[in-house]
Amino acid sequence: MPSQADSIARGHTMPFGAEVCADAKVRFRLWAPGQERIALVLEEGDIELPMTALAHGWHELVIDQAAPGSRYRFELTDGLRVPDPASRYQPEDAHGPSEVVDPRAYPWSDGAWRGLPWRETVIYELHVGTFTPQGTFRALIEKLDYLAE
Repeated sequence: MPSQADSIARGHTMPFGAEVCADAKVRFRLWAPGQERIALVLEEGDIELPMTALAHGWHELVIDQAAPGSRYRFELTDGLRVPDPASRYQPEDAHGPSEVVDPRAYPWSDGAWRGLPWRETVIYELHVGTFTPQGTFRALIEKLDYLAE
């Protein structure tokens, strides 16, 4: 296990989705140009908070009632509640609530890794939920040899 001195805080700012701010507040942004009104719904307590409509179809809300681990959805003008399309984590599947994640809180320990030379690199995109009948990462592990071939 790496020591705290060996860990690296890393993350990138996203212009959309849920972003934990430096002041511990959370900024939520959704691009929904066809929606007149968007509300953020915090699952714990079923709290609805109206978002501010910005230019070019963006809706935004910055609050201190959410933190990493908070689960949320967006409520559209017609009352339909949807997960965040830019979510970093969907603990209950693609149709469940999204969860706020702070990637800077994870103690990354791969700072010395420099990757592979491009001539040895293979990029293969797949959707874990449809690649195996079980739809899990564990089931995908069983297919790694197949992918390597």
